[in-house]
Amino acid sequence: MTGPVDPSPQDLLDLERQVCFALAVASRNVIALYRPLLEPMGLTHPQYLVMLALWQHAPLSVRELGHLLQLDPGTLSPLLKRLEAGGLIRRQRNPHDERALAVTLTDAGQELRAEALKIPPAVVERLGLPLENLERLHAALTEVIKATTP
Repeated sequence: MTGPVDPSPQDLLDLERQVCFALAVASRNVIALYRPLLEPMGLTHPQYLVMLALWQHAPLSVRELGHLLQLDPGTLSPLLKRLEAGGLIRRQRNPHDERALAVTLTDAGQELRAEALKIPPAVVERLGLPLENLERLHAALTEVIKATTP
């Protein structure tokens, strides 16, 4: 009769060794750092990502925005509706292609950018990690995204 198997320190199923676990916990924790910074701006984290994309690239078609953010239309559409209801963006038919919706920033959406400039340094401060470490982490995560994007 054999006894219980002692888990080896190299057990491939150790929770602490799982990349998916580390990414999930880190993602939840980092997004939680953003919440109190974004609330006064009236934005959720997903809405903030939409605004970041628009501040950098507007105008964008809904399709281009979805591709850039790697979001499907079913996820992106409610975000855009809430941002439009909040007066930050405008969705309108592209005059060159009536099938496509163009997403642009309103004046209020443009003005919000000045306040958003405070977010990245505040997050870096709250993380308490050297900027070089965060840049290396970003580079590594970008590699993971490239490796997992079809």
